[in-house]
Amino acid sequence: MMKKTTLSILTLLFFTTFLQAQSTMVEVYNILQDNCASCHNNADPQNGLDLEGAGATVSARAQDVFSNISNVTPSNTFASSKGFKYIYPGRPDLSYLFRKLNQGLEETIHFQEGQDMEGGTMPPAAQDQLTDVEKEMVRQWILYGSPSNGTVVDPLVIEAFYNVNGIESFPDGAPEPPAAEEGFQIKMGPYFVKPAGQPGDELEYFQKYELDMLLENDMEVNRVDMKIGPSSHHLILYDFDNPSYANAVNHGFRVDPYHFGIGLVAAVQESTDLRLPQGTAFSWEDDIVLDLNSHYINYSSTAVLKAEAYVNVYTQEAGIAAQEMKTELIVNDDIYILNNGNTDTEIDVVNDNLGEAFIWGMMGHTHQWGTGYKVYERINGQQGDLIYDASCPNGIPGCVSPFFDYQHIPIQYSEPFKPLTFNFNNGIIHEATYVNEGPNPVSFGLTSDDEMMVMVLMYVTDTTGVIFDSPTPTQEVYGPLSEVKAYPNPMSSQTNIALPTNIGALDFSLFNMLGQPIRRIEGIEESVLTLERGNLSSGMYLYRVEDEAGRFVTGKILIE
Repeated sequence: MMKKTTLSILTLLFFTTFLQAQSTMVEVYNILQDNCASCHNNADPQNGLDLEGAGATVSARAQDVFSNISNVTPSNTFASSKGFKYIYPGRPDLSYLFRKLNQGLEETIHFQEGQDMEGGTMPPAAQDQLTDVEKEMVRQWILYGSPSNGTVVDPLVIEAFYNVNGIESFPDGAPEPPAAEEGFQIKMGPYFVKPAGQPGDELEYFQKYELDMLLENDMEVNRVDMKIGPSSHHLILYDFDNPSYANAVNHGFRVDPYHFGIGLVAAVQESTDLRLPQGTAFSWEDDIVLDLNSHYINYSSTAVLKAEAYVNVYTQEAGIAAQEMKTELIVNDDIYILNNGNTDTEIDVVNDNLGEAFIWGMMGHTHQWGTGYKVYERINGQQGDLIYDASCPNGIPGCVSPFFDYQHIPIQYSEPFKPLTFNFNNGIIHEATYVNEGPNPVSFGLTSDDEMMVMVLMYVTDTTGVIFDSPTPTQEVYGPLSEVKAYPNPMSSQTNIALPTNIGALDFSLFNMLGQPIRRIEGIEESVLTLERGNLSSGMYLYRVEDEAGRFVTGKILIE
């Protein structure tokens, strides 16, 4: 029976469309009826919470229940003091109803059980509990903004993840958060990405994220540890210049950036621990509203991917840092790349009037047709020295074997800071090259089928009080292992893995996107390892190179 059920789910998921799917609110209503309405009925609702609703039809009763729970303050004293709602659109962690029925599905939610806290779980422990699929449907409805009507979640995608062979972005569970006295953790997701080749195999969402429940006072942020899975293309943290601008933005996942009155905090293409130099910090007011941007691509042709992102934020009291760290997003959206297989060079002169800036971090960003990204200093209207080369480890120009990997574009950190003056005649010139071998010309856009030319600068306006005694931020790379690169990438018949030769024997492991080991080569002492395709099918693979001390670096290889 189980095999027949699995085949049925896959068949419906990948080869049919629903002509008359019921609204996600009705799906959630039915789950509540099956599990909660016996206690929370219309006639005698426990604690005054009616989850049965009134009305002549299921749709009418569902709408009545919606009005009872959406943005409604719970009767529980502890929950109301924390700012929880029965359902807080976009935020399962602030949704009291989900917190009570969660019971371990969302491991970052720590339910405060007790008479004076959040009360008991739902349903009570002695009764049958919701299945993971049912709890996930409720969580997804909330994450997509808990709309009163419309279909925002495909139940069969959820069933396929839990009942067939879903891929976890974090198979070992959620990363540990900071200690309560050190900071807090932000989570975006999960959202579920369909297998490669299906509509929905690549998803990029934005989500506004209020922090007033976590920040009692203005704070400084001296460290931002951003964690994403191997199938993530990027994670970006924006903040609204004024919280009032966020009021015009809907809660929950959205595809429209709606970037009016928005600033940049940090952007990464792989898990990165941003430890700001001592004496510097981001300045966050107690009413700050972030805008999170997560982008995942599913490279598996058979399994649903669970996409998640975590940010560990480390704080200190306002006024401790001598200098505020600022971030500037420099975009050249006037690009058009013909699909003729020739090199296209796009150049953008930056003459923003930032004044004197001391650069700490610098990073370029392209999509799949990018073949290089360089930044030159601009002095008195003329192009000066090359100061950033994304084809080199850590973005430092002059490497012996340059290789550009658009999925792992490095951040260059300058310690001490690099001084630059930005005005009409001075600043930088950034240059990106592309070779479009696809079926169509491409212009600037958000998906991986589009292209980008984006530059990120992190800087301060004064160096007084700055001390460089913190570890340089890491991108899962340790020492000489930062030299490891795969080229060509994408590969067809073979690729070369460039390896350091001064740290002893190395071990190479190759995994598919399910995390299953495919190949392993131990005791490598050569500077280049040639990896033959052999019987490997097309798709994305992960590799890991580890030294004798257990230090490692990871990367991706795409086989065409």
